[in-house]
Amino acid sequence: MSDRPPVPAGSPEAAQRLSAISRPIYGTLAETYLRNRGITSLHDAGALRFHPRCYYRPDDGSPTETWPAMIACVTDLGGRITGAHRTWLDPGGFDAIRLGKAPIDTPRRAMGDLLGNAVRFGPADDIFAAGEGIETTLSLRCVLPAMPMVAALSAAHLAAILFPPMLRRLYIARDADRAGDHAVEALIERAQAASIETVTLSPRLGDFNEDLRRFGIDSLRAAVRIQLAPQDVVRFMLVAVAGTR
Repeated sequence: MSDRPPVPAGSPEAAQRLSAISRPIYGTLAETYLRNRGITSLHDAGALRFHPRCYYRPDDGSPTETWPAMIACVTDLGGRITGAHRTWLDPGGFDAIRLGKAPIDTPRRAMGDLLGNAVRFGPADDIFAAGEGIETTLSLRCVLPAMPMVAALSAAHLAAILFPPMLRRLYIARDADRAGDHAVEALIERAQAASIETVTLSPRLGDFNEDLRRFGIDSLRAAVRIQLAPQDVVRFMLVAVAGTR
């Protein structure tokens, strides 16, 4: 038994412990899940981890279940883990309805201190992209492999992401729904107040993972390329990244 004192459920400390007992995603069901979603570029994915038996309770009065889960570490601008996002996965495989998520009522849940923070892919720089979901953000990163990106985990949290001090241009990966539009508007307003240029990237369907799965990576690359600032095409899209991890 562990002699560590208990921590409050859903707290940043609980998120830190969950991260510590999880392992890197490579070679796990979490990596398979992402690849089945069309996401093959997984470099700088240290924020993503895997737990084979992550606790799940439908509600407070229900017994605890265990399912395999992809764990995403939420961090602040200084890199401290403040929260965690869990995507419970179906050990039976991938289907077109659940897209690999477990057959439970709420296969995605976040905990901890989320406001302003995010799941981060790549070190902060003067230019980066921000999106809502992990899969959406990683789909965009498949065609912009050198661009740092963050996943805010929801429309409300996207609108509230904190800006690193060196940021001068922010790409916003829009989800094509009302909540996504409101988030983009709020984020643009905050960025303009901070003298940060914004560029909105819009998918053809509901989000960039839908585009990737429906149209393929070449079509997604072409659609994103025409939305970038010209200088960023060379800097972020044409730079080859060695490997996928």
